[in-house]
Amino acid sequence: MTALPHPHHFFIDRPSYLLRPRLSHIRFANQTKGWIMKVKFILPALTEAKSPFWRPIKYSLFPPLGLATLAAYLAPDDEAELVDDHVEPLRTDDRPDLVVIQVYITNAYRAYALADLYRAKGCFVALGGLHVTALPDEAAAHADAIFIGPGEQTFPQFLRDLRARQPQRRYASTVGRSIEGIPPVRRDLIKRSRYLVPNSIVVTRGCPQHCDFCYKDAFFAGGRSFYTQRIDEALAEIDRLPGRHLYFLDDHLLGDRRFATGLFEGMRGMGRLFQGAATVDSVLRGDLIERAAEAGLRSLFVGFETFSPENLRASNKKQNLARNYEAVARRLSDLGIMINGSFVFGMDEDGPDVFDRTVDWAVRNGITTATFHIQTPYPGTRLHQMLAAAGRITSSDWDRYDTRHVVYRPARLTPEALETGYHRAYRDFYAWRSIARGALVHDSLKHRAKHFFYAAGWKKFEPLWDLVIKTQRLAHMTPLLEAILSRVTARGSEDGAPLEAVAAA
Repeated sequence: MTALPHPHHFFIDRPSYLLRPRLSHIRFANQTKGWIMKVKFILPALTEAKSPFWRPIKYSLFPPLGLATLAAYLAPDDEAELVDDHVEPLRTDDRPDLVVIQVYITNAYRAYALADLYRAKGCFVALGGLHVTALPDEAAAHADAIFIGPGEQTFPQFLRDLRARQPQRRYASTVGRSIEGIPPVRRDLIKRSRYLVPNSIVVTRGCPQHCDFCYKDAFFAGGRSFYTQRIDEALAEIDRLPGRHLYFLDDHLLGDRRFATGLFEGMRGMGRLFQGAATVDSVLRGDLIERAAEAGLRSLFVGFETFSPENLRASNKKQNLARNYEAVARRLSDLGIMINGSFVFGMDEDGPDVFDRTVDWAVRNGITTATFHIQTPYPGTRLHQMLAAAGRITSSDWDRYDTRHVVYRPARLTPEALETGYHRAYRDFYAWRSIARGALVHDSLKHRAKHFFYAAGWKKFEPLWDLVIKTQRLAHMTPLLEAILSRVTARGSEDGAPLEAVAAA
């Protein structure tokens, strides 16, 4: 395996040949084979996945669906390989015709190193993803072509241009965005045994909300910011997935009521158990959440973010204003839906008490799992623009933009107090006493057991998860996950495996 250069050498002393747009990278000799291209799709590991904070199970959850979606546009005879650097060795001693790399902010340096390495070999390198859209000029220095915004519209055109030996340097997604009629995801490229949730799926793009701190909102700028598949196409994709458990990775599964209603109606009777994400207001509005529960929704990621109305106004998260967070928790609990609550620390109204108040509220309201973040001003967002204009950005080291480090000057906290409080919130929320206290909030013994086993299993058995991953036995955990997710009623579990099976396991 070829060694990669140190990440912080990427912006100095680059050989001039790495900066020149060149078509000579492409081995056009393959035209004698009928233009059969060898294409390598790479998801480089996020920096935090290789740090002391690394939890192998966190980075073994979902396969890279974005790259598998792009691979579906290749010609039938093209040779494709998809490598997820988080879960498998990444070899760099090959020489594909085309290398496509997905770039997030905390894998940017590694992505650029890989791009430079493959370009030096004569491969054509294309970069896309959130970070490329946010900082296209930075990414362009390491690529022969870059993609700005979602790629379903631009990648097919790029492939046509490439085969005609006329690839452009930049491809930008525009107004006419759609995922209706897209080809099925190339799931044959996904190594299912390496993921806890190989049955992940995305049936919408973007989000109808426009929060100032949201990285993905900038990704969809310049065109439609929220759009869906056709209902029949989404149901067909679901039908192709084996087993019972699904995870919808959509930013807002309930964002289009007509689409979501049709989706859940079509899923009734499929016997699926699924997880997804939605906003506070969508849980309280109408009966859509009940329809989702009837279709099999058993766990929901909810962006509570902050309890401060001023913070909500300042971040343009208007959909949470004047909403009763406790009513959200109660409604989901009554439906047997577990909650993964998202909370952000370090907004301008946050003082030293924000950590304890947030943890106490989450535990008192039976939040099953919590994801805490330090506010992070991602480039390309309105938050970054505002903090940069105020001279409050303190670091442009993208490795630190992982929601664990402070990269700006907080208003009412020191950076040290903010990081210390963030780590304490995680310790306190996932303490055994807090897990037990949160479980007791629920009315039935079955629901209490479900909460306890899910929260404890996620955070308290790291050595077991590590062993399961190393022995490639993640697929054996699926029945246990399904048992915990099974719907809880007064009679026990309606969805198959009783919760007693969890205790026995």
